[in-house]
Amino acid sequence: MNEATVVATSSPSMPWRSLMPWAISLAVMAVLPFLFDGGTAFTLMNVIGINIVFAMSYNMLLGQGGMLSFGHAVFFGMGSYAAMHAMNAIDEASYTGEGFWAHIPVVSMPLVGMIAGGLVALVIGWPFCRRAGTAFAMITLGLGELVAAAGQMFPSLFGGEAGIFANRMVGPQWFGMELSSARDVYGFIAFWTLLAVAAMWAFTRTPLGRMSNAVRDNPDRMAFIGYQPRNIRYLIFIASGAFGGLAGGMAAVNYEIITPESLGLIPSGMALLMAAVGGLGVFYGPIVGAIVVTLINSMLSDYTDASILYVGLIFLSIVMFAPRGLAGGIEQVRVAWRQGELTACLPGWLAGAAAVLLIATGLSLAVELLFHWRHGSDGISQFFGMALNETSVWQWAAVIALVASGVGLMRATQTLRESAQ
Repeated sequence: MNEATVVATSSPSMPWRSLMPWAISLAVMAVLPFLFDGGTAFTLMNVIGINIVFAMSYNMLLGQGGMLSFGHAVFFGMGSYAAMHAMNAIDEASYTGEGFWAHIPVVSMPLVGMIAGGLVALVIGWPFCRRAGTAFAMITLGLGELVAAAGQMFPSLFGGEAGIFANRMVGPQWFGMELSSARDVYGFIAFWTLLAVAAMWAFTRTPLGRMSNAVRDNPDRMAFIGYQPRNIRYLIFIASGAFGGLAGGMAAVNYEIITPESLGLIPSGMALLMAAVGGLGVFYGPIVGAIVVTLINSMLSDYTDASILYVGLIFLSIVMFAPRGLAGGIEQVRVAWRQGELTACLPGWLAGAAAVLLIATGLSLAVELLFHWRHGSDGISQFFGMALNETSVWQWAAVIALVASGVGLMRATQTLRESAQ
């Protein structure tokens, strides 16, 4: 199912269906602060909100426009730096109470980041968008490394390795938000997350949003009917950069620090990871991916130093066995249920899920054995009560048996799964 199909799922005759997801999202955001009181939970939810906006801004490039980018963190980082400098200007102006920045609240910093990200994309996008495909991906990779290196070379602007600090509890306060508590910051993040997601949803309903899908699928035909693919890619590039900068402005207020590392390849790769895991062909896919990847990174890092390796294994599993992502699987189930085919499709899907689970379990056991060999037991092995012994033939045999069983089940049920497509 492509993006155009997903966008057109709501029926004009029943507008309440299109409003229901927004109402549910608003209700969940309103209830969450009453379910969690600890600062750690609020911190995690704030990170999830920032990552949702960041991943969805990346999805505007790749999922909607078909432009693979390895430098999307440039817009996130420049938006963060712009918001950080603005917060420091507000802090300085608060002593005199005069000047432009004395009247600007900190809660508007995502708008500053959005403007900065959009301006950067406006400047660099025109020559970059002449190319597409692999050439565009390599250009953005060079851009990301260039800007990350510049962050170390110009300390007056980027703060050097230490980065730039700021205080979010300065300037005028709007809506009674002092941003002094974790609950206040959560309200700030939740507001801007919902607003940004709604704006990106509205973008998909515009003619430009529709044409972005057409340029992704068939740029030659778009050129034939009179639309220049380069111009459309350029406008999408600007919009994506602006929303990436908005996520950076949210991060600046949340963390109160920004370093040149935010401009590099790793944050860009994380945006790609979240969007791909969630599903590039579905609007809410990056939301699912951002939640899953953030939770995995946060929880696994408490148990093992190999958490990044597990995230990589999940990414490989999604790409190999579920290229449409988690949201793509949800859409398949939803469509099969609406068409009355869920009963016929479910055995094949369950068999495929069981095969992936067996393979993942075998690979996880192999990772734990290798980790135990190099570093000793970690929290994962203790959590599952496993007595690991990397010299045990039986444990390595279990790894082989699990992986082989998963591969065998995958092949044995291939016909069953293909019939469910």
